[in-house]
This record gives sequence, structure tokens and C-alpha cells, in this order.
Amino acid sequence: MNVSSIIFYLLAATVIGGGLMAVTSRKIFRSAVFLLFSLIGIAGLYFFLDYEFIAAVQIVVYVGGIVVLIIFSIFLTHGSGEDMKRPALGRAVFSALAAIFGCILTMFFIYNQVFVKTTEAAIEPSAGNIGAQMLSTTEHGYILPFEVVSMLLLAAMIGCIVIAIKIKVPPHQILPEKSEEDIIVEAVVEEESIVIE
Repeated sequence: MNVSSIIFYLLAATVIGGGLMAVTSRKIFRSAVFLLFSLIGIAGLYFFLDYEFIAAVQIVVYVGGIVVLIIFSIFLTHGSGEDMKRPALGRAVFSALAAIFGCILTMFFIYNQVFVKTTEAAIEPSAGNIGAQMLSTTEHGYILPFEVVSMLLLAAMIGCIVIAIKIKVPPHQILPEKSEEDIIVEAVVEEESIVIE
């Protein structure tokens, strides 16, 4: 086993291990940190493939954008140290089956994909070439996924705002809890005041 294989397996273990820990940890802050490590591992795989621009985008968009927004929203809700509720058994089983189905479907498409050899020189993965291809509207352009990523960032920002919003009630407006007897007494007093008037 050479050094390249060892680096690849370490990065793959970081991605898979971080993803598993992110979905199984009951501490919400720890889940966000494990997600951070998983996304950094994906960026490492891009660096390993000599796609520096894509790796930089991965770090800036996902690590520097979405995960930081998630962590800020966690701290704004003051729930970083609390345990999350255990998911219902039905949801856990459905999630596991969906993940297994997605894995099988992905492996099926990879196995049935016909990879055609070519004698043409590979396009240099420079920032200019990748940017031109991403913004291209031709048959092999990526303008639609590029716009979908921007919508993903918008959805992440809206989700963080919704998580962080907390309605603050001034202390003098907080009403004490009333028992049934107190409610009955208040109703009787109101009726007596109406009769007196």
C-alpha cells in the first residue's frame, strides 16, 4: 500500500466517520463540529485530486458558510449543551432504509456507467476553466447547479434565523400559572361585580 492510498483512506474515514457521528450524536453542538470535520475531509479529497478551486469553494461555501451559520444559530438559542431528543423508532428505521437505498442506487449507477477512453488531452482544472464551465449554458454547462447552490445558502440562512428567533417577553408581562380554583374564584368575583353595578 503506497502513501496515496493511505491518504485517501484517511480522508475517506474522516468523511464517513464525521458524517456518522454527526447524525448519531445527541449533543447538537458536537453534531455541528462532526459535520465540519466531514466537510473538511471532502475538501481534502478535492485537494488530493488536484482540484484546488473546487476544494476552496467547498471550504468557503460549506465549511465557512453553512456550518458557521449553524453553529451561530445553536449558540443564539442557548441550547448548545442540551441533549437532543431521541428520534422515534419509525423515523430512525426510515432514515436507515433511505440511506441504504441511496447507497445501493449510487453503486448501481457507478457499476453500470460505461467509461469511454479518449485520446484527447484533459482540460486543465484551473479556476478560469472551471468558472467558465460552471457559468456555461451549453449542453454540459453547470449554471443550474450553480444557482441551486446559491438557493441552498439562502435556505441555510433562513433556517438559522428561524432557529435563532426567540420571542422575548418582559418579566412584568409573564403571567403566573393559575389553578382551576383561582379561575373559578375570579369568575365569581367578576359576576358579583357585574351584579353590584
